[in-house]
Amino acid sequence: MKILVTGGAGYIGSVLVPELLRSGHEVTVIDNFMYGQTPLLDVCNFPTLTVVRGDARNEELAKKHLVGKDVIIPLAALVGAPLCDKDPVAARTVNLEAVEMILRLRSPGQKILFPNSNSGYGRMVEGVAACDETTPLDPLSLYGRLKVEAEKKLLAAGDVVVFRLATVFGVSPRPRLDLLVNDFVHRAAYDRAVIVFEGHFKRNYIHVRDVARAFTHAMDNFEAMKNQAYNVGLSSANLSKLELCAEIKKQLPHFVFIESPIGEDPDKRNYIVSNEKIEKTGFKPQVSLEAGIAELIRGYQILKRSHFANI
Repeated sequence: MKILVTGGAGYIGSVLVPELLRSGHEVTVIDNFMYGQTPLLDVCNFPTLTVVRGDARNEELAKKHLVGKDVIIPLAALVGAPLCDKDPVAARTVNLEAVEMILRLRSPGQKILFPNSNSGYGRMVEGVAACDETTPLDPLSLYGRLKVEAEKKLLAAGDVVVFRLATVFGVSPRPRLDLLVNDFVHRAAYDRAVIVFEGHFKRNYIHVRDVARAFTHAMDNFEAMKNQAYNVGLSSANLSKLELCAEIKKQLPHFVFIESPIGEDPDKRNYIVSNEKIEKTGFKPQVSLEAGIAELIRGYQILKRSHFANI
């Protein structure tokens, strides 16, 4: 297949693009390399890779590189509530308007695989055991609201599969230390301690390599999965922050975590997520939270700097 990936040099893209290339696909990446990253250097030997340094909001660029593509994967985004709050205009133009542009420009039959976030669930609804794809969306941040709006427009247009991703973790060629698991493991490894605010708040988690597998799974099963949204997470990892810290402590016994009796986390997300729908399609994550924590600990022996973050 011929695939266009916007933001293909980012945290997820730098894992997904090599996987697509190794599977024999032709991949075009559009990325502005805003963080000065170099994660795709090790796949430049693939003649089936085209790298375009540019802005995913550029209509002429999009027109040119949409031609002839079978699949479009719009990863380009300002990811995370703090980054979107810092520049709300850029957040809207990248996270929503660039997706609307793709919908306007794509040809009939071109498939879209879109990464939303399950942050759209916001808080647990009273009486709901776990958020599934029928649970009303109630995003708490600008980031979540823009992603939900983009999802609605994509599903209305059709020929799309939407993933509501759990909080992603794990080592990627383009690191992100601001994600919760990655951040806590880094603090455990180097600070040896963390103060937790609202430690009972729960989230679901998924390894970045399993996110890439979800995309390839949807490509292989597109007709059966199309025009629907799917939660993508580890069903064994619906954990509170304190439970996550306890898992990290199993591998770093010196790690001390304390829940603060005062103060609050500006991130108010708190939910348990059901991943049963995508599991019924045959998709099963392969990287456990335990294995991902061990991987991060090894990675942080190489990566000591903490500036790899979307902030």
